[in-house]
Amino acid sequence: MRPRLMTTGLLGLFLLSACSVNVKKDNGGDDKNVDIKTPFTDIHVEKNADARTTGLSVYPGARLKPKSGDEDSNANVNLSAFGFGLKVVVQKYETDDATGKVEKFYESELKKYGSVLQCHTSHHGDYDAGGYNRNSSGELKCTGDNSGNIVELKSGNEGNQHIVAIEPQGKGTDFTLVYVHTHGKEDTI
Repeated sequence: MRPRLMTTGLLGLFLLSACSVNVKKDNGGDDKNVDIKTPFTDIHVEKNADARTTGLSVYPGARLKPKSGDEDSNANVNLSAFGFGLKVVVQKYETDDATGKVEKFYESELKKYGSVLQCHTSHHGDYDAGGYNRNSSGELKCTGDNSGNIVELKSGNEGNQHIVAIEPQGKGTDFTLVYVHTHGKEDTI
């Protein structure tokens, strides 16, 4: 029993010593980038993601949505573990333009990734970046009851999705650009 306990303790010590956490701060002292590496998983979180990482152009004249409490307006998260990877990029914007103009712009933008699916939801932030209905074709589907005033435009397939969630705000519009990419052992991000 004692050698087994000692072996388990040494293994635990090895695993803990093999972990690394690197945090870079911005000028305001907030975390900007976080890298966590373990023998099993690598996680990279970047708070100031570049719009180009979503694969979509930013609507002309749009502004990054200001930080609200602990919620940032953008992030780029990469996770890889055991032959599986996940990349999620989220950027939130606002514009004074009407929702219809933003929808038309992004319907055109998304066409470069395939046909564009239009879904509806009723709760801000309730759009579904990864909860697609899985099927053998990898085709994206609308989730929920597909009702509400928030328009969710999707293009791509279940492993490589580009999503724009568009919500009316008075005379203007809030919108979120989302990119979700998953891969297995044989793919790369």
